[in-house]
Amino acid sequence: MPAPDSRRRRKPAADASRKRRTVHKDVAAAIDYRNPETLRPFLTERGKIKARRTTGLSRVDQAKLARHVKRARELALLPYVAASGNERPSRGRGRG
Repeated sequence: MPAPDSRRRRKPAADASRKRRTVHKDVAAAIDYRNPETLRPFLTERGKIKARRTTGLSRVDQAKLARHVKRARELALLPYVAASGNERPSRGRGRG
């Protein structure tokens, strides 16, 4: 068993210590439940909130986005689930 002192540790790179923000500050600040068009880029085509890895938002901004999307859904500005387009036919007998 190797001694604990013999293990090599990597030094973190100076410029890799913090992840850079991929979304501009103005976009993150413009997130508002009253304007659903600003929220749509952060939703999938089915109406689900995209992951933080995908959106590039910070943890705080992603939480703010989720809060505003949920508020917009309650006010019926955004749908809870978007129509997929390939709906299943009904299994009924085709009553008029």
